[in-house]
Amino acid sequence: MTSLTDLASPPAAPAPRSDRGPAISFEVVSKHFPAADGSLLEALRGVTFDVPCGNIVAILGPSGSGKSTLLNMAAGLIFPDGGRILVMGKRTDAAVDWGRVGYMFQDDRLLPWRLAIDNVALALEAGSMPAEERSRRARAALDLVELGGFGRSYPHQLSGGMRSRVALARSLVGEPEILLMDEPFSRLDAQTRASMHRELIRIHAARRLSILFVTHDVEEAVVLADRIVMMSARPGRVRRSIDVSLPQPRLGTEGAAALTAELRASLEAEPAQEVPP
Repeated sequence: MTSLTDLASPPAAPAPRSDRGPAISFEVVSKHFPAADGSLLEALRGVTFDVPCGNIVAILGPSGSGKSTLLNMAAGLIFPDGGRILVMGKRTDAAVDWGRVGYMFQDDRLLPWRLAIDNVALALEAGSMPAEERSRRARAALDLVELGGFGRSYPHQLSGGMRSRVALARSLVGEPEILLMDEPFSRLDAQTRASMHRELIRIHAARRLSILFVTHDVEEAVVLADRIVMMSARPGRVRRSIDVSLPQPRLGTEGAAALTAELRASLEAEPAQEVPP
């Protein structure tokens, strides 16, 4: 596998592997959660879609449509009540190699008392990896997100965009094949968010990661994704699955603007919440 050190100066992107199955498969997935009155709230109903290897797939939908629930189930943090989820061909309740899966949260979750390089290395501390190797990988991950000169900085010394880059480096330091992202750029200003979009596209092109990305921002989905899965209001179901063939970069292009307008109109036509049957 190509190392992060090799990717600090990215080579030409390898061709996507067509001989592999999906990186992630959701198969007729349903999920319920306890409500305050003791009843069960139906969060997801019959959700089926794939994340092809080497693709960026965005889950787009209104608040409460189960987007983050799907991501957390793909991470093995919670499990479906019905159906199944396969990660690299393995059920999430079985022997998935979670070391091959990275997760970037909505908040950067940096520890304020640790240097940037130590925050990145934190993702490797649960195992038995020697400290010298953890440090080497953390430096390579910071180089990959173009923060090689800021490893000795504390979080409060970094801008919001730089903190997001450190969080991205931490999610990549284990050299995963799959990256799960839960609205990680939603708290950034528009200019910084656009910069992070370009950064993610650059890293994806170099590494050919399989990325499952949750967002409520239509433009973000159009700019980043190879496929957009549109969810209905609760209970979340797949309304549409759109393959986006627009070339990169897309931001500001006529095609991206047209697709963004179409999807926004579709979302606005969706009722805020379905009344349970």
